Amino acid sequence: MDRIEIEALVASQKEYFNSGATLDIKFRIECLKKLRKAIKGYEKEIAQALYMDLGKSSYESYMCEIGMALSEISYLIKNTKKLSREKRVKTPLAQFSSRSYKKPCPYGNTLIMSPWNYPFLLTIDPMATAIATGNTAVVKPSAYSPNTTKILEKIVGECFAKEYVAVVTGGQRGKWLSFGAEI
Repeated sequence: MDRIEIEALVASQKEYFNSGATLDIKFRIECLKKLRKAIKGYEKEIAQALYMDLGKSSYESYMCEIGMALSEISYLIKNTKKLSREKRVKTPLAQFSSRSYKKPCPYGNTLIMSPWNYPFLLTIDPMATAIATGNTAVVKPSAYSPNTTKILEKIVGECFAKEYVAVVTGGQRGKWLSFGAEI
């Protein structure tokens, strides 16, 4: 992708976020369930990709990447409602007649850049957290794990619209660092 395409993608994600579609807790949980189901469906292909990229056995792939990602997604599915609630805090004496609280709210757009050594886990975990917190995500997998990147593109493309979560490949790391500052 070139800079113009990336800027258009980010603009469409900002527009999608500003529409308020990602704020609904039920929507977030349904998206996480869809992601979990897709990962379970592609488990063998993910393990094969990790073997081809890093030489990981199917056991190591499940224990160190796939299983941990599924565990994190399950945790988020169970706890997103609770984590998104407002929390009461002490009210200062000067405002004694009011109620004070902290309310978690999403930032908007996120850029997730994953490393080569745990390409699946360190892409899916922050992406699932971005979804659970109501953000959109641009995901940039490592260029050093091309087979895992292909399966990630397949899973994300199957589960989400590009305005919500998109996988972007190619480019040099330095270019992405300057892109990250623009989000």
